[in-house]
Amino acid sequence: MLDVPQIVRVAAQAAAVIPFRIPRAEIRQVMGPGIQELMATLAAQGITPVGPVFSHHFRMDPEFFEFEVGVPVAKPVKPQGRVKPGQLPGATVARTTYRGGYEGLGAAWNDFDTWVQAEGYAPALDLWECYTAGPESGPDPATWRTDLYRPLIR
Repeated sequence: MLDVPQIVRVAAQAAAVIPFRIPRAEIRQVMGPGIQELMATLAAQGITPVGPVFSHHFRMDPEFFEFEVGVPVAKPVKPQGRVKPGQLPGATVARTTYRGGYEGLGAAWNDFDTWVQAEGYAPALDLWECYTAGPESGPDPATWRTDLYRPLIR
């Protein structure tokens, strides 16, 4: 289920990220270990995230995802292993919240993109998801929340 979308301006946010280019089918295998690696690196550097874990997708074609998994930070992370400094961009975006399990995200994005286009906006190629409440907050997927962000060209 999607909340009513809004058009808002978001500020750029410094982040610690791990970049990926993977076959689409591997996303479930890389997200968990990537998040664990990211959090362990931040802990080792004494950095506390200042927001939820996100995935920023740059390219999604039928075969591959190009994206970063990351977290917002208040101070720069030092590159270590696959972890490097990054940023969520400042942009005018369409934003909504999806409520439910991760298996429903594909359909949620389709509904959200339909709304964006019906409202007369042109979406940029990238998008991001912020995982504000998920399995770590409880076993019932009905309580999970994922904020969806679609930057707009116009």
